[in-house]
Amino acid sequence: MRVLLLAVIGASFATSMLMAQAAGTPPAAPRLEFAMELHVQLGAPLEVGQVPRGRRRIVPIVGGTFSGPAIKGKVLGGGADWQIVRSDGFTELDTRYMLETEKGERIYIQNAGIRHAPPDVTAKLLAGQDVDPALVYMRTVPTFETSAPGLEWLTRSIFVATGERHPTEAVIRIWRVE
Repeated sequence: MRVLLLAVIGASFATSMLMAQAAGTPPAAPRLEFAMELHVQLGAPLEVGQVPRGRRRIVPIVGGTFSGPAIKGKVLGGGADWQIVRSDGFTELDTRYMLETEKGERIYIQNAGIRHAPPDVTAKLLAGQDVDPALVYMRTVPTFETSAPGLEWLTRSIFVATGERHPTEAVIRIWRVE
């Protein structure tokens, strides 16, 4: 009886999903699960100068911390954000660095993304001044590599992130797409 009931419920659910799609109702958006927040300490930007794609800046990563419901540790120094700042202030982000959990497990993270804001806000950001994070659109798609078996979930999911840039720190909040 229980199997029959589950079959009827399953068939009913499938039928309602097909009817919703046929009626033009979009499918439900994926849910996001909070994974971690990073506080990344930054060094002074190194200016390469004007290159064919824009102004090249390299922002050293010198340390920091991270924590989330299932993970906690420190940001290791030695990484950087390789930025291209276009003439209109739109910034391409390519950030690569290492994390180390409290258990000593190492994680390589790469954040590819974008940042843009009104011209006056962008000018303040590039000058190293603090700005209201609500005025800046900063989004990334982090990817992870690790050899730690307990952290395999980092390598088998898609993640999205928001960011805030402060004079000596970036705050990155990362969610796993369910």
